[in-house]
Amino acid sequence: MAAMTAIDLPPPPTPEPAHDVRVLIVAEHASARFGGEAVLPLHYFRLLLGLGQPVWLVTHARVRDELTALFPDAGDRIHYVEDHALHKLMDRLSAYLPARLSNVTLGFVSRLHTQLLQRRLARRLIGQHGIQVVHQPMPVSPKEPSVLHGLGVPVVIGPMNGGMTYPRAFRSRSEWALHAVEATGRAASGLLNRLLPGKRHAALLLAANERTQAALPATQGQVALLVENAVDMGLWQPPPPRAPSGVTHFVFMGRLVDFKAPGVAVAAFIDAAQQAPMTLTLLGDGPLGPALRAQAEAAGVRATAPGQVGKVWFAGWLAQTECAARLREADALLLPSLRECGGAVVLEAMACGLPTVVAAWGGPLDYVTPECGVLVAPDDAATLHRGFVTAMVKLAQEPAWRAELGRAGHQRVQTHFNWDRKIEVMRAYYRQIVSSPA
Repeated sequence: MAAMTAIDLPPPPTPEPAHDVRVLIVAEHASARFGGEAVLPLHYFRLLLGLGQPVWLVTHARVRDELTALFPDAGDRIHYVEDHALHKLMDRLSAYLPARLSNVTLGFVSRLHTQLLQRRLARRLIGQHGIQVVHQPMPVSPKEPSVLHGLGVPVVIGPMNGGMTYPRAFRSRSEWALHAVEATGRAASGLLNRLLPGKRHAALLLAANERTQAALPATQGQVALLVENAVDMGLWQPPPPRAPSGVTHFVFMGRLVDFKAPGVAVAAFIDAAQQAPMTLTLLGDGPLGPALRAQAEAAGVRATAPGQVGKVWFAGWLAQTECAARLREADALLLPSLRECGGAVVLEAMACGLPTVVAAWGGPLDYVTPECGVLVAPDDAATLHRGFVTAMVKLAQEPAWRAELGRAGHQRVQTHFNWDRKIEVMRAYYRQIVSSPA
């Protein structure tokens, strides 16, 4: 595996016209509505298109309506693979399996089938448009194989992010079983990456961190580190300065699913609200929604309207623009997630000038420092709970410290996790790969 020096910041201007590199982005989904990693290819396409770079996108027809609305004048640049009978069968069968187990079994079959259809389409587009480099931003799993090889042009894959497990204290019996299934899949990934050698033959593999780099298959190409997530600083902005109101507004943003541990945020709020005036808003919904509402109802803290002191407001799903507006009204973000490879919401909150309270595990541990947030060790459930309660009370009682953390977080995102800067780094990689000898 050949090493390659990572480009951490945008390179200085060069005389060669960067926009001349003709790029094809291939991704199962490119969508803000889907959330998660699906938003990454959307940002690459959006920003490259805005910079005048010749760029095309191949994705699944499930996102056609969204992309048509977002890019009404770029229809000739976006190509879709249609839903196939196999996709529909895998989707129906997945209802009978736990989400994580379905993702690594039936979901894998569906994603692989999509890639095979996309590979055929990519071959045609490369010939038609003189494509010089293919970029596959997702799936972000370092172990999942790629079929994008033998296309006649160099392929860039990533940035990838993964190699995650739950903290040991949080693996229930069922979690241990799922962990065993995932471990088996990871062990088999070496064989899969030999049978489907896209990553082995890629010109460049990008990893978000050293943990992910260690999980990559052996490759004949180059490897570099580049953060997976970044922030659109035009959307996620701090609010105008305002005086503390005396009530601290906390927010949790994300899917209400097990691994994000929203129940930890609600339980910590119930105890912390006894010690200082505060509110909690949950932005998002999911399978745990009914149980969390019942938890708040039983404790007498479920709000009937937003902003009620000592209460939890369930805001449900909101568009990104609305989420950004809600963050600008808040004072701090809570994310006790226990299996978060990335954690873009942490960066979005930091960009809005909010301190963050996170479990010191996975992606959030890569983003948050003691200068801009509170890292709570997930040693066990009691420690995690106490850590969140303590942090929430202190943030509520010390508005000056809260503001100091928020300013530092905003500066950290501006410097290290800004999409405008990240896209320039990616463009430099495109130029470097295209100009390198085969």
